Amino acid sequence: MKGLYKVLEDLVWLTQLGLVMLLPLVLCLGGCWWAVNRWGWPMWLYLPAVLLGLAAGGQNFWQFAKGRLRRAKKEDGGRVGFNTHE
Repeated sequence: MKGLYKVLEDLVWLTQLGLVMLLPLVLCLGGCWWAVNRWGWPMWLYLPAVLLGLAAGGQNFWQFAKGRLRRAKKEDGGRVGFNTHE
């Protein structure tokens, strides 16, 4: 049962990672599409929207990865060496 729990936990983490990376890009493109259609803004604004979405997704990935590595290091507990007595 513990193996199934680990698989489900990893699936949840993978789904969350996909969402935090793709959602900023989708929101930036959606906002740009809305502004272009609503107010007639120029089409070249899609380029900054894509760059902004990718940058935000990359930043979210970096924060997610740092938190996941920190949590994995806590769960590991570290090896007990010869001079380490607990």
